[in-house]
Amino acid sequence: MNNKKIIQQTIIFVKQTLNKAEGSHDWFHIYRVWKNTQLILKTEKANSLICELAALLHDIADHKFHEGNETIGPKRTEQYLLSLNIDNEIIAPVVNIVKNISFLGGHKKNNYFSPELAVVQDADRLDAIGAIGIARTFAYGGFKKREIYNPDIKPNLQMSKEEYKSSTAPTINHFYEKLLLLKDKMNTETGIKLAEKRHNFMLQYLNQFYDEWEV
Repeated sequence: MNNKKIIQQTIIFVKQTLNKAEGSHDWFHIYRVWKNTQLILKTEKANSLICELAALLHDIADHKFHEGNETIGPKRTEQYLLSLNIDNEIIAPVVNIVKNISFLGGHKKNNYFSPELAVVQDADRLDAIGAIGIARTFAYGGFKKREIYNPDIKPNLQMSKEEYKSSTAPTINHFYEKLLLLKDKMNTETGIKLAEKRHNFMLQYLNQFYDEWEV
């Protein structure tokens, strides 16, 4: 099976898998991360097939929708890729990217790193910031029935990974606990450049939000 056919088949698989997914982690999120990956690959050196497969498969079983279990996504990714009968030199790095891509409070220490992880992680993080990042954040907050904002509940910038995973804090807090931190955690030069504009837009949004809140 050639690379184009592998990607086409994977798109079909992911669309079916995420058919009824929550709005901020649905097929369109995957599609945007995949397109971001292709954009970054224009200026960064990495294996395109590994990157594109990882981008397409990175959220097929997000731990947030599986009681915090971080092993299901990598396992399902591996099972799917094995069904394609492709080489392990492709399968292993894709599974490792899925295993290591998450932010998880920014405290997760990865023992694995590759140029491909750098590209796909940046592509995913770009979709978490800017206008789309704001929309996704409030969509997920509504899905979890969280408050939009509560001045009495301050952001926790010292959360452990487990505290981050179990947090029920208001959605605005998430800007400070994750979104505004991502610009300085980008891996690639391209990712850094693309993140700047989106980061600044979030700052403008928060200023407007607080102005309207205090009216």
